[in-house]
Amino acid sequence: MKVTDSMENDLLHVINSCLNKTSLKEIRKDITQLKNKTAKRTCGNNGQILIKTESDLIEYSSCLFEKELDQILKTKTIERTKYYLKRLVKSLSEKKIGKINDLNLNRWKEYDDLITDSLWIFDKRDTSGMHKAGYWGNFIPQIPNQLLRRFTKKGEWVLDPFLGSGTTLIECKRLGRNGIGVELNPSVAKSTESLLKKEKNPNKIKTKIIVADSSKVNFNTELKSLKIKSYQFAIMHPPYWDIIKFSNDKKDLSNADSVESFLKMFGAVAQNIFNVLDKKRYCAVIIGDKYESGEWIPLGFYVMQAMMKKGFKLKSTIVKNFDQTTAKRNQKELWRYRALAGGFYIFKHEYIFLFQK
Repeated sequence: MKVTDSMENDLLHVINSCLNKTSLKEIRKDITQLKNKTAKRTCGNNGQILIKTESDLIEYSSCLFEKELDQILKTKTIERTKYYLKRLVKSLSEKKIGKINDLNLNRWKEYDDLITDSLWIFDKRDTSGMHKAGYWGNFIPQIPNQLLRRFTKKGEWVLDPFLGSGTTLIECKRLGRNGIGVELNPSVAKSTESLLKKEKNPNKIKTKIIVADSSKVNFNTELKSLKIKSYQFAIMHPPYWDIIKFSNDKKDLSNADSVESFLKMFGAVAQNIFNVLDKKRYCAVIIGDKYESGEWIPLGFYVMQAMMKKGFKLKSTIVKNFDQTTAKRNQKELWRYRALAGGFYIFKHEYIFLFQK
């Protein structure tokens, strides 16, 4: 809940006044009183307090505010106490926005749902709105959600050259990013376009679907038609070679007749994207490995190398837990037997490679 009584208008004043005190005891007394006044603000229901600054009225998490006060009260020296006080004042009164996102780094503790580790574990996929799990091979929406919030700003342009069921463009709509998706299969593109129209568009952003081969589409022409010069982020979720056959089209990466052919086709897409991505901006590739004829094929690392050959700089390698298909879940014991008998391990992960131009 939001509160608007006069006490909130005095919060910043009280904290600032503590910075002028020389007695740790007096500071603790004032901070304790402040904490007691805000204690009735619950952390649930998106509990927020409104704090008046010189130029604005800002919202701040009541739960986080209480934690900040507790940290101040636990300090042993006046130097450390004032350090935390100054940091709190800064988070309340100043904005430090990142160069490639909308995150206020002075309030970085508020983004506790953003993952900064290289191991991503999700219990279940987001199936809200138009996110559907029916399209075989689509990735979970939490991946583009995390990436778009970290590496784009509202109103920027995102490119997805392997559109599929439109997971990335749905997240673009929700987060206020403009999105372009390229899909080789006309029937898939038509179905995805129908889904996108049903997804709400509160930020009035633009989405466009191009039916074409991502390795050959003239992105400069498409950019010109949109009256923009480049993209600011790209998400690539290509077929994991021939694990799933998405069509009978020879231009489809899932129909490549060898790993070398697959990498050549993928490399052409990567080059096409590199040419229209802003300098210093990011591109993510979601890919897994495959097992064939008793041999583990490190497809993910081959793709990583292909990206680097095109001029992309590797920034991070993320390992994400793999949501098994329904068929494999129903045959869990059989696959366990096969692993024990065949001397291999069952796939439970895929990679998210993050690159910078």
